[in-house]
Amino acid sequence: MNRRAFIKTSAVTSLALSQTRSLWALEGENTYRNNIGIQLYTLRNELGKDPAGTLQQVAAAGYKQVELYGFPDTDLLISGAQDAGLEIHSAHFEWDSVVNPKDDSLSDFSRILEKAAKIGLSHLVIPYLKEPNRTTLDDYKKVAAHANQAAGMARKAGIQLAYHNHNFEFEPKDGGKRGYDVFIEEFSPEMQFEIDVFWVKAAGLDPVELIGKLQGRVSQLHLKDLKQGIALPSYSTALPDDAFQELGDGIIPMEPILAAAKAAGVMHCHVEQDQSPAPLPSIRQSLEYLRKL
Repeated sequence: MNRRAFIKTSAVTSLALSQTRSLWALEGENTYRNNIGIQLYTLRNELGKDPAGTLQQVAAAGYKQVELYGFPDTDLLISGAQDAGLEIHSAHFEWDSVVNPKDDSLSDFSRILEKAAKIGLSHLVIPYLKEPNRTTLDDYKKVAAHANQAAGMARKAGIQLAYHNHNFEFEPKDGGKRGYDVFIEEFSPEMQFEIDVFWVKAAGLDPVELIGKLQGRVSQLHLKDLKQGIALPSYSTALPDDAFQELGDGIIPMEPILAAAKAAGVMHCHVEQDQSPAPLPSIRQSLEYLRKL
């Protein structure tokens, strides 16, 4: 390519990129940013001291909804969010009610469903697996079977059940197969995924590619950034505290993720930062970054 053609091509490319960014910068063009959520685990220490005041600050920062953690024992978070004008669509809940049920009818989960329906939740999320439930591929198959049963119960109550990943689900096991592969194969149509882009990246994978692969099966996303220089792939959740960065300060581009989310039919996006020396300033910074995309 000669110099004149190169300059012309570069100018066209730059204009196209500029126009794309301008479209994303318009408030009306990014439904996720306009209704952005925060996973309240980010603010667990602040909420433990002053739940009502902390939730007022969340609303003042510009967040529109919150995702609960520790449900159903979340009455103070629910009342505080409602008083602050924050919507509540989703909750991470006591996962043993599904993963290690005490009876075949999943009676504990049934009670969780009743409360979720009572307060108007539309999503419940299995947030974690402990080591005994994720050692072998057969362990993952047992989890999937229980999750499918629970998802059918949830669907009857008008609630979507999903599974939230970390990085350990992507560790290769027998024959190179991963626990997450089992979930992709075994989950029923009623069971969906909440993809945490940080942990996908920590496992050395591309969040955009995974969201696209699971088009129509991803109900929500967690948005968080990963510090540059962390050795990848990592399958241990014991990362240094500063591995968790505010959006825009790490190695995960958020704009392609939001575009992939829209194409895949994702309902909600929630900012989360598992570790931060100053969580309230951190969530403000992350939201400001999203507004400038």
